[in-house]
Amino acid sequence: MHETGIALDILSSARAAVRARLEEEAELGGRGRLVTVKVAIGELAAVEPELLRLAWEAAVAGGPDAGARLEVRWCPTHRRCPACAAPKDRAEGSWMPLCPDCGAPLQVEGGQELDLESVEFDHEDGEPAPPDAAPHLQRSPRP
Repeated sequence: MHETGIALDILSSARAAVRARLEEEAELGGRGRLVTVKVAIGELAAVEPELLRLAWEAAVAGGPDAGARLEVRWCPTHRRCPACAAPKDRAEGSWMPLCPDCGAPLQVEGGQELDLESVEFDHEDGEPAPPDAAPHLQRSPRP
């Protein structure tokens, strides 16, 4: 299952983002624990969201980021038939981009996303995030 490799790549990228943020704040010795990582997955990316979530749980289990959540935003593909001038669903059991009604090639938009959208982390010393924290990378608020 290639979702395991993708989950490990997401974890690596998220950890790198946290390290870079801590270095920006001159906390070279500081460490952050991942809280939530958000990704966008497109319909055509050949990634099963549930398998990716399971792979993520295995990737973070037993490590410093144990319990970190992976949130997946599903991005559907939009298909339109220029001949019928109407939106069309994918024909059941087929990935061919052909209109199920007239057979014309469909215009296909979106659905290819495989993006790391945001990383939320908690600094181990419990300091709050600075007010100018980038919205795509932020510390988790302390209760």
